[in-house]
Amino acid sequence: MKKNKSKEQKNPLHKDFGVFSNIKYILKAMVRYNKSFLLLIPIGMICAPIMQYLWTFISKFVIDMITGEAGAEKLLWLMVMFTVIQAASTMLNSYYYSEIWWRFIAARFKLMSEKNAKVMGLDFQHLENSDVLDCYQKAGNACNSNDNGVEGMMRNIVDLMLSAAVVTVGIVILGTMNIFVVLLMLVICIVNFLLNNHTNKTVKKRVWDHLAPWWRKDNYLRNVTTSFDTAKDIRMFGLQDWLTDKIKELKKERIEAQKNNAKAWLITSWISNILFAFSQAAVYGWLIYKTVRSEMTIGNFSLYLGSSMAFYSYINNLLQGIARLLDCSRQVDDFRSFMEFDNNSTDSGDDVPAFESYEFEFRNVSFKYPKSEKYALKNLSLKLKAGERLAVVGLNGAGKSTFIKLLLRLYEPTEGEILLNGRNINEYSKRSYYSVFAPVFQDVELFAFPLAENVSMNTPEATDKEKAEKCLIAAGFGDKLNELPCGISTEILKIIHDDGVDLSGGEKQKLALARALYKDAPVVVLDEPTAALDALAESKLYNDFDKLIGGKTAVYISHRLSSTQFCSDVAMFKDGEMVEYGTHENLLKQNGAYAEMFRIQAQYYVDDPESEVAANA
Repeated sequence: MKKNKSKEQKNPLHKDFGVFSNIKYILKAMVRYNKSFLLLIPIGMICAPIMQYLWTFISKFVIDMITGEAGAEKLLWLMVMFTVIQAASTMLNSYYYSEIWWRFIAARFKLMSEKNAKVMGLDFQHLENSDVLDCYQKAGNACNSNDNGVEGMMRNIVDLMLSAAVVTVGIVILGTMNIFVVLLMLVICIVNFLLNNHTNKTVKKRVWDHLAPWWRKDNYLRNVTTSFDTAKDIRMFGLQDWLTDKIKELKKERIEAQKNNAKAWLITSWISNILFAFSQAAVYGWLIYKTVRSEMTIGNFSLYLGSSMAFYSYINNLLQGIARLLDCSRQVDDFRSFMEFDNNSTDSGDDVPAFESYEFEFRNVSFKYPKSEKYALKNLSLKLKAGERLAVVGLNGAGKSTFIKLLLRLYEPTEGEILLNGRNINEYSKRSYYSVFAPVFQDVELFAFPLAENVSMNTPEATDKEKAEKCLIAAGFGDKLNELPCGISTEILKIIHDDGVDLSGGEKQKLALARALYKDAPVVVLDEPTAALDALAESKLYNDFDKLIGGKTAVYISHRLSSTQFCSDVAMFKDGEMVEYGTHENLLKQNGAYAEMFRIQAQYYVDDPESEVAANA
């Protein structure tokens, strides 16, 4: 436990806003998303005490009238009056509950949408930061159920208002009985409240807070074991038992947490039940004593007994509700910590002008990933000239993709600067800067949209289907397009539509190339999008694609060298540094790292790789 507590204290993103600040935050959200709360809550506060105390008053008056030998007519009018009140309050109370419960859910969904929008707007580099991921996971936990987190706090705030109305009326009624008995019940309820609040606070810190990494691991394993993408590997490599063992091992941590939670609450429940029994014994004793001494009528005995039960129940509910509110408030802290996390991603700056040409320069750029001591890219100085074809090559882990992420401004340099036509790219808004590029990444993500929107990456209204179809054909997707049942309007993936179509790895990459053609941006970036193809097919695709983009600036990244011979220049990366730069022919003449890599790869495609190198030299 101490180790976990230390870990929690080191998380720099968590903030404690305080219960009153969180109440204000949640109430504003409720009213912002549904102003009907302003009408429904007062209705509930009026109905709650009527529904709770009405029949205790009926019992008192009926008993008093019977023992006082009242006439049947008075009893009839009494029953009619109370029946009308009961019917009206019941109808109003039913309306209240039928109308309010779904509004809590709707407000939570709105806050979830805010959270989702927030995570999609985070700087890309934060998605690899474990502190941010843990913070996001806890924010997700705070809005994934009806009774906890943000919705739990909404419900508890309203329940507290209703309980407060019932308790206030109860104090008025029982104040005429004996103030000391009322105070005794209040003291016992307060002790219960303090006990429950302490348990809630302790369990959250020592048990649930430290399961944020567990939830991420659990989500990952659940996705891996049920994903269609991993199903082939699991079966062909016999991973079932291994993954099952991983899941079992992970579940042990959760079970241990549940045990610790159950132990804490068992002790709390024992103490609470003992205190409740004591309070009831005190009330019964006092009422019997007063009735036996003829200091209290049977009607008042009935009134006070029923009211004391309701009073104790609601004062206990009120205070326990405060404990639950505090617990939910701590979860709202988690939600707000993520929502108010300042990732410096405000999209300020000028729009990128419509230049006739685009030239990029890296000046002494270095980059380290979050919490890493090692540079992924170090002291890079490089110019990408307008209209140039730059091939970026090197083995896996050489720093090629990091270079691209910096060029695309998915990462910000740790040191140095990147210029666009002589101006620091940080001076431009990100949205405008992103529009300069048409990237094609190695991992091609499909979306459960129609094919046309998967090409345009835009709404149906803003999608030019004819253009999307031409781009698909140009990217080599034409044969597959002819096979699809609905052509360009075919739904992709089976997640939403049962008749959706899954694409092969090569088909996905052709779709990604079509996206780049459709966007028609001045700079094209291909980050190893042809990894699923063999080297000869890759070379052909690169050559064909190069002809399609015309005079645009292009960056081709690969650990294979199929794209280098038609490129203007080649940048060779190794261990996070650019070790060679020049044309394909000049680098072969230098007989350095690039020439060695070319010889190794060429042996699979030519009879005499040495003579091939010599010929190029």
